[in-house]
Amino acid sequence: MPEPLDAQALITRLGLQPHPEGGYFRETYRASQRVTREGANEPRSASTAIYYLLCEGAHSAWHRIRSDEVWHFHAGDPLLVHVLDAHGVLTTHKLGNMLLTEDAVFQAVVNAGDWFAAQCSAASGASLVGCTVAPGFEFSEFELANCDELKARYPQHRELIERLA
Repeated sequence: MPEPLDAQALITRLGLQPHPEGGYFRETYRASQRVTREGANEPRSASTAIYYLLCEGAHSAWHRIRSDEVWHFHAGDPLLVHVLDAHGVLTTHKLGNMLLTEDAVFQAVVNAGDWFAAQCSAASGASLVGCTVAPGFEFSEFELANCDELKARYPQHRELIERLA
C-alpha cells in the first residue's frame, strides 16, 4: 500500500497555487508554437500542461473548456473524473495507479465542451495529477457551471451536480 501524500509538502515543493475550480495547480509547460483554432481570431499555444492537486476534501467544481484535456495520474489516491457530454451521458474515469487499483486508468480524456468535475476517491485523500490541454488552456475559455442550469439540463444527475458544484 503506498504512503499517503503529504499535501502541504507537495504544495510547497511544486510551487502550487489555489485554483479557481478547487484544489491547487501550477502550469509546467506552455508551447511556444502557436496555433489558431477554427473560428477564432487569436493564436494560442499549441499545448499546455499543469500539475493539479486535490486534497483535504476539496473537489474540482463543474466546469468546461474549449479544448480536449488529457488527465495523467502521478501519485496518491485515485481521482474520480466525472464527465457529462452534451447528451447527458455521464462517464466517470477512475484515474489512478492501474498496477495497484484494478479499475483505474493512468490517463483519461475529457473532450472539448464537455462539463466535468473531479474528486478524490477517498474523502480525506490526496491526488496529484497532471493535465495536458491542446490547443493550450486559456482562462478566457474556462467556464464554471451554473449549478441550477446544469441540474435543469441534466436532472438525472442532480445529486452529483449538487455535490460537486
